[in-house]
Amino acid sequence: MKTNFDYPLPGHTILIAGVDEVGRGPLAGPVVAAAVILDPERPIAGLADSKQLSEKRREALSELIMEQALAWHIARAEVEEIDRINILQASLLAMQRAVLALKPMAELALIDGNRCPELPCPAQAVVKGDSLVAAISAASIIAKVARDREMVALDRDYPGYGLARHKGYPSRQHIEALQTLGVTSIHRRSYAPVRRLLELNDRKGD
Repeated sequence: MKTNFDYPLPGHTILIAGVDEVGRGPLAGPVVAAAVILDPERPIAGLADSKQLSEKRREALSELIMEQALAWHIARAEVEEIDRINILQASLLAMQRAVLALKPMAELALIDGNRCPELPCPAQAVVKGDSLVAAISAASIIAKVARDREMVALDRDYPGYGLARHKGYPSRQHIEALQTLGVTSIHRRSYAPVRRLLELNDRKGD
């Protein structure tokens, strides 16, 4: 994996966290972020953007990352927070929570994307970082595996919406289920398809 962020620098060891989030686009469920400090003495082969990996490969790599990383943490922002402060701010909040919970603490955070959360350590945004920086790839993998597992569990609590299949994204099945079954407490009311349905139901009730 080629990257412009080949830390640690010669003669200087620094704890670098890769940070990424998953779940900005779905209509349901939390946004989940992870922070990972990889161990340079225990490199993990095959790290890549989680979206480019098969589910089986993500699952296997997630286990390796949790076993071999110097530190990792998974955090989240809930549906209520997404609706209150918007998805961008909720994503930054989830990433902030993930980094702050690391033990040991990171001395530098490399954040996937073009925005950084407020952190006590220096931070740098890396566009397409999940395909450029191994630690960010690791964070994207464990965050996606954790969120996907949660959506499978929520599918059992909210049958009929197909959450285990589409993970909360606005698929045709999901939209049709919302129209027939209604909006649940795990749906993001600030998102247009959900908001429009709620407004329609309100007008019908008048």
